Amino acid sequence: MSRLTVIAGPTAVGKGTVVQYMLSHFDNVHLSVSATTRAPRPGEVDGRDYFFVTAEKFDAMIADGEMLEYAIVHGVHKYGTPKTPVIEALARGEHVILEIDIQGARQVKRVMPEALLVFIKPPSWEELVRRLDARGTESETEQEARLKTARTELDSASEFDAIVVNEDIAKCAHDVLDLIQA
Repeated sequence: MSRLTVIAGPTAVGKGTVVQYMLSHFDNVHLSVSATTRAPRPGEVDGRDYFFVTAEKFDAMIADGEMLEYAIVHGVHKYGTPKTPVIEALARGEHVILEIDIQGARQVKRVMPEALLVFIKPPSWEELVRRLDARGTESETEQEARLKTARTELDSASEFDAIVVNEDIAKCAHDVLDLIQA
C-alpha cells in the first residue's frame, strides 16, 4: 500500500541527505517535486528539480486548490507542493515523500490527514550546531537566524506522528522506511 510521508525537522539535521539515501537505496520511493516562483539556478531542470512557474500561475494553482501546501520563503519567492503529481504517484502504488518545513507539514496534515508526518531530530543540540557550522554555506548572522528557528521547530516535534533521531544516515533512512511500511 502506498503512503504519503512528510519529512521535516530543523536546519542542518540532514533531512535532504536522508531522503537522498532513501531514493538511491529503496525501490518504490518517490520524492515529490515542488513548484516555485524563483528562477532556475544553473543546472536545475524544470520538472526534475522544481516546477518553475510565474507568480500568477502559482496564485492560480492556490486558488484552484491544486496545492497540498505552500509558503512564501524569505518574503520573496513562493514554494509549494502540487497535489496532482502526489495523487498520481500514490495511485501507482509509490511511497511519496515530501521534504518540507513544519508549516507545510501542518498544511498537508489538514488536507490529507492520512499522511505520515516524520520529524527528523538531531542527536543533540550541539551536534546540530556543529553540522550547520560544518556546511559552511551560511554567514554567522544566517546561522544564528537558522538556529533560532531550529529551537522553535524542535519544540514542534510532538505534533508529528513519529520522531527519528538522525545519528547515522543509513539507520535513520531505514527507520523512516520502517515507519512508512508499518
